[in-house]
Amino acid sequence: MLNRFYRVLPLLLALMLVVLPTVVSAQDEEPLAVFAAYSTPAEEPWINVIQAALTEAEAAGQITLEWVDELGYAGDMEVTLREAADSGEYDLIVGEAFGNEEAVRRVARDHPEIPFVFGSGLGPAEPNFSVFDNWIHEPAYLSGLIAGNLTESGTIGVVAGYPVPEVNRIVNAFITGVEEANPDAEVLVTFINSWFDPPTAKEAALAQVDAGADVLFAERFGVIEAAVENELPAFGMMSDQNELAPDTVVTGPVWNMSPTIQYIIEQVNSESYTAQDLKDFSMMSKGGAMLAPLHGFEETLDAELIEMIETRQQEILDGLYRVSIDEASPAAAEFVEASE
Repeated sequence: MLNRFYRVLPLLLALMLVVLPTVVSAQDEEPLAVFAAYSTPAEEPWINVIQAALTEAEAAGQITLEWVDELGYAGDMEVTLREAADSGEYDLIVGEAFGNEEAVRRVARDHPEIPFVFGSGLGPAEPNFSVFDNWIHEPAYLSGLIAGNLTESGTIGVVAGYPVPEVNRIVNAFITGVEEANPDAEVLVTFINSWFDPPTAKEAALAQVDAGADVLFAERFGVIEAAVENELPAFGMMSDQNELAPDTVVTGPVWNMSPTIQYIIEQVNSESYTAQDLKDFSMMSKGGAMLAPLHGFEETLDAELIEMIETRQQEILDGLYRVSIDEASPAAAEFVEASE
C-alpha cells in the first residue's frame, strides 16, 4: 500500500483533468494501515492505553491495525520495525521507544516517507518522527489530595517503575497533593527498576504496608493486589482500574490517547503530517488526562473534600491553577531489583 505522504500534487493534477467537479469527503478515505510495536506486554497499563485508542479507531473504520508486543530491549524492536517499514504496507507506525530510542529513530530516519508516532522522552525529529507521553501529573496531583485525606496512619506508599522524568513528574505531583492535604504525612516511594514486574511491585507494596502505609498508589501493576490483601484503599494508574478491585481502587490518574490518535489520523489523511511534540493532547485541557470516577466512594468521602476536588479540577481545566512539573527523583526513594 502506498504511503499517504505528499499525494497532494497527483490529486490536483487528476482533478484538473475532469470536466465535472469532484467532492472528496472524509467518508471516502480508505482506512489507514497502521502498525504498532511495543517493548512490554500489551496488558501493561501504559501500552494498554495506546492500544485502546487504536482499537477504537479501528472499530470506527478509520484504520486497520496490526501489532506486536513483548519485543524487549535486545534488538527485536529494530528488526520488527524495519521489516514493517520495508514492506511498504503501512501508512503509519505507532509504538513506544522507551529503552529502544536509538533503534526506533534509526528506522524512522531510513523511512522518511512513513509517519512514526512514538512514546518517547526525547523530542521529535524531522521530517517524520513525532513523540508523545502520558502527561497525567494533573490528575495524579488530584489523587494525592484525596490520598492525603484518606490516610489514618499518616503514611502513604507509592510503587513506581524507573526514576525517569516521565515517572518522576507523576509521583512528585501525587506527593504534592498529599502534602497539600496533609502536611504531616509521609510518602514512601519505591522504584522496582522495571516497567512490568507485578510480583516485585506487590512485594514492594507489602513492604510499605509493613512500614505503616495504609494508602497505596499503584504506579505499576501488582500494587493493587497488595492493597486488596490488606483491605487498604489504593489509587490506580493510566486507566480506570476500579474494575480490578471495586472495593479497593478509589480513583486514579487516567491517560486517554484518543485525542492524540485522532489528531494524527487527521494529519495523515489531510497530507499535513509533520514531526511534532504531541504533549498537549495528553493534558487535561484536551481530554488526554482525567481523574477516574469515584465509583461510589463519594458516598464515604467527606463532602467538602469532593467539592474541593471538583473545584480544583475545574480550575486546572480553566487554566486558573497549574500543577507544577517536577521531574527530579523523589527524595528518599528506595530501589529494589526487578525479578525479571
